[in-house]
Order: sequence, then structure tokens, then C-alpha cells
Amino acid sequence: MSHLLEFRQVSYSYHSTDGETPALSDISFSLDAGEFAAITGPSGCGKSTLLNLISHLARPEQGTILFHEKPLEKNSACSIGYMLQKDHLFDWRTIEKNIYLGLEIQKKLTPQTKAYASELLRKYGLHDFRHKKPSELSGGMRQRAALIRTLVLKPELLLLDEPFSALDYQTRLSTADDIGSIIRKEGKSAILVTHDLSEAVSLADRILVLSTRPGHIKKIITTSFPRQLSALERRNTNEFRDYFNLLWKEMNADEENTFRAGAVS
Repeated sequence: MSHLLEFRQVSYSYHSTDGETPALSDISFSLDAGEFAAITGPSGCGKSTLLNLISHLARPEQGTILFHEKPLEKNSACSIGYMLQKDHLFDWRTIEKNIYLGLEIQKKLTPQTKAYASELLRKYGLHDFRHKKPSELSGGMRQRAALIRTLVLKPELLLLDEPFSALDYQTRLSTADDIGSIIRKEGKSAILVTHDLSEAVSLADRILVLSTRPGHIKKIITTSFPRQLSALERRNTNEFRDYFNLLWKEMNADEENTFRAGAVS
């Protein structure tokens, strides 16, 4: 079976005048079309570095990254969209003009792509706000606009780097539910980096747990919720609690091992 994305024994280190700092070690996993994966782990374990490798902002020192079974090249990045912690909407542009930004940069702003942008705005409840400035929208609506700005470029894969972390708790829950539903409705593959274990369980089909630096995959947890359940609905199931407890135990194993090693020494 072919995969949309595949990592084969990928390792990466940062280099500075102080020497080499290993960030990722022997990373191997695959992602299929339409699959939603989450990556979690302790701070500094290489989660964002992994996204940088996929988006071609960095290159692996060892191993191979395949996109559609071919080595990842710069032109493949055109099929990859990136959603950051901040929405990076420009307040001197309207919501509609912000959504056009990527199309303008890639010289793809045409009557057809404008019509598609309008369709997405209408479909996801922002059409009536298209002439508003970002400062006039709530945090959740701004994130929805940022996602539409990415979707209008028709990426095959979405990279989400802590996209809800700047929101208050209540807004974070509803926005994660919105964004997750939109991604599934559009049939997109996605990789979410998050520190929030509940967020990972509620959104992902599979969760990759990274170890402390240099990060390697210590466990992959596959969830099996009914497809029709939203992220919020998943949180109300017994399975959610079971997956969360399993993930919590895995995340705390490193700390327990470090404590025991210190006690022995």
C-alpha cells in the first residue's frame, strides 16, 4: 500500500559554534491520505523540527522522507500547508484579502480561485465577515480564516504547529472542534504537534509519542472512534479516557526512569 508521507530512519541535529545537538533520532512512520496524526512529547523533543523537515525548512542528515513514494523535494512542498501557533493575519487587509495572500504570492489569484475562496468562506461561516479586519473577529474565527487561507491553495497535507495554544481554554475547545471537522470534511491529511494530550486524543487517528531529546518514536497509539464523532463528542466517550490514561502513562515514563536513575546514582 502506498503512503502519502513516509519517514525512513530519519535523524537530524542542530549545529552551532558550541557543537552538535541531536534533535531527532531514527524516526520511521507513515501517513496515509485522509489520515489525521498527532505528535506529542516533552518540550524540546523535536516535534516542531519534524514539521520543519516535512516542509523542507530543514533536511535530514540521515534517512529518507518520501512524499507520494518519491524523495521529498522543494516542489512537493507546494502540496503542503502550514498552520502556525499565531494566525499571522495582516490587520491592514480584510479577511478576504488575507485569504487571497497565498494565491497572490504563488501567482494563482484567478476568478476560479477567488470563487473557491468565496465557497470556503461561505461553507465555514465567514462569508458575512469577509470585509472585516482580523481585529474585529474572535480568536476562533481568526484561526478558521487562517485555515481557509491554507485550504484555498489545495494542499494535500496540513501541518499544524500548536495552532490553538494562544486561545483561552473554552475557545480552544470549540476552535479545535471546528478545525478538526473542517479538515475531515475536506478530506485532508494532517499532522498536529501539541503538548495537550486531550487535544491529541480528541483529534487524531494515530498519536506518535516522542521521547526526550534526541527524540525518537517510543510509542504509536491508534485510536478507534466512530468517524462521525466530532472532537468534542470524542471527549465524552469512555474510550477517550482510556486513550488519555495510556498516553499519560507513556508521557510520564521518561520522568519516572530519570528519577529512578538519579536515586540509584
